[in-house]
Amino acid sequence: METITIFTPIEGLVGGVLIGCATVAWLWLYGRVTGISGIVHGAVLNVTPGDRAWRWYYLGGLVLGAVLYIYFLVPNGLPGTHFSVDLQVGWPLMILAGLLVGFGTRMGSGCTSGHGICGLSRFSRRSFVAVPTFMIFGALATFVVRHVLGL
Repeated sequence: METITIFTPIEGLVGGVLIGCATVAWLWLYGRVTGISGIVHGAVLNVTPGDRAWRWYYLGGLVLGAVLYIYFLVPNGLPGTHFSVDLQVGWPLMILAGLLVGFGTRMGSGCTSGHGICGLSRFSRRSFVAVPTFMIFGALATFVVRHVLGL
């Protein structure tokens, strides 16, 4: 079993405040919920004319932010703890997991970011059911993959 040795409450607090402020600003300015699955769905499968471009700009900004972090901020002395990702499963399982997550977000009418950040803050009854459901089944899936299947 792995032990988490890095505790970063300040970075977590700053990140949470930034996400909260961005979510509130997006809702106030544009009247839209910041759920990534809805944004992706509208970018790829949107039928509303004139509603696709902003979604692609939004997704491009997410990618650009990651690129700036990796190639500019970290090498030039960004303060704080940085992380790396060590994939512990192969690409076929990652692709299957991604497809299952995508299917689940369509079934649940949104993803964890939409329900957890935006839905709960708006006191959405659907989100108050969805978030615990996500958490329970996420924990169950982790248990099955790690301890039953041994992957």
